Amino acid sequence: MADHSTRTYESILELLPDEQNPTPLVRLRHTGLQHAKIYAKLEWYNPFGAVKDRVAANLVRDAEERGEELKNLVEPTSGNTGIGLALVANARGYGFAATLSKAIPAEKRTALRLFGTDLVELDDDLCPMPGQPEGAMAKAAELAERPGWTELNQYANPANPDAHYRTTGPEIWRQTGGAITHFVASLGTCGTITGTGRYLKEHNPDVQVIGVHPTDGHDIPGVRSRRALALTDFFTPEEYDAVLEVSDAEAYGQARHLHQVESIIAGPSAGLALAGALQAVPDEPGVVAVVIFADNAYKYLSSFRRHLPDLFPPEPAAPAPAPSNPFAQHLDAAFRLAQAGPDVIDAPTAAALQQAGVTILDVRNPEEVARVSIPGAVTLPLPQLSAGSLDGLPSDPSAPVVTVCAAGVRSLYALLLLKAQGYQNVKSVAGGVGAWVEAGLPTA
Repeated sequence: MADHSTRTYESILELLPDEQNPTPLVRLRHTGLQHAKIYAKLEWYNPFGAVKDRVAANLVRDAEERGEELKNLVEPTSGNTGIGLALVANARGYGFAATLSKAIPAEKRTALRLFGTDLVELDDDLCPMPGQPEGAMAKAAELAERPGWTELNQYANPANPDAHYRTTGPEIWRQTGGAITHFVASLGTCGTITGTGRYLKEHNPDVQVIGVHPTDGHDIPGVRSRRALALTDFFTPEEYDAVLEVSDAEAYGQARHLHQVESIIAGPSAGLALAGALQAVPDEPGVVAVVIFADNAYKYLSSFRRHLPDLFPPEPAAPAPAPSNPFAQHLDAAFRLAQAGPDVIDAPTAAALQQAGVTILDVRNPEEVARVSIPGAVTLPLPQLSAGSLDGLPSDPSAPVVTVCAAGVRSLYALLLLKAQGYQNVKSVAGGVGAWVEAGLPTA
């Protein structure tokens, strides 16, 4: 067993935190609160720099203890779990590949390559969305089919919240002497809030567990909007006491404040969580709030440049590359026009049209439909529609059709494809099945 008193270790993995070796709690001194105490839990003191090190180590531990033969790991990631798994895999002698969005900050993608990761970059959300056949999750599942490869899958593996039940919760309880009254975390896979929250509420049911998420279209890596959370396995709002929304401007503004006033080098998701905490935590004597600061600022300098441009000199403009297809820009323009046009409707309007007899066309793949579906919808995956199939659709091209997908992107392409084949009255559901679920509409 590691001797933390001397800070001398036989392996880097011995630095992983637990109740006897916790990451620090630091009280914030400039919150504007007179009575309540807010503590930041600085998760970049994990050995590989982020809260997700806990998850990476626990995913591997769990698989090994269950007797899985691990040789090469593959994981969809928004960066931090990938970094943690890359370095745990290096220490354990495993190979590692990661699938992730090209929108992830270049600093994270560069770090993954430096750490020996076989990196597959895709057009996907900042935090991979379940059910996107062209996205990081589907690609990781495909790569995991190769002999000798295993996907541990942080998005559906109970070892994710279990990591925080085993370590983060006990650390916080011990560090606050059981005095914690509020626990606040940003929402991504939701392993942190769910695992830690369960531990804390087992010890004191009155502890308030508060989740903070960004707005739709946000630019904060590793977290999910409410629409995306509706399709997230470990998002259990019935276990939380509040779920709050915070804008990019608030999150990056709080991060700036942390850097320049508190001298705490927090990343944007920490600013998000702190902004939510300041909305929800009452300024009363005896209040002790702990906020998870998932990682530090250094992996997000390009993100800070976008949101705090006054801190950075302008970069010289690079010449635009010539498109390989000179007409592709017109297709992009058509898509953007359709996205903002009158043919995009919200989920409740689509449900009302279905009640009136209008055909709902679900263009997701069969695996997505098996997970959650709209009763009575016609299923025709987008690749088949693109190939010319109209199976299940009305033969009359004047009949109305409403297209739907996971998040409202593929359904727009389906709309354009149907109109190209003569259908005159086609609508697309903004936000897709995620918006349908969030609106409380019927699902199977």
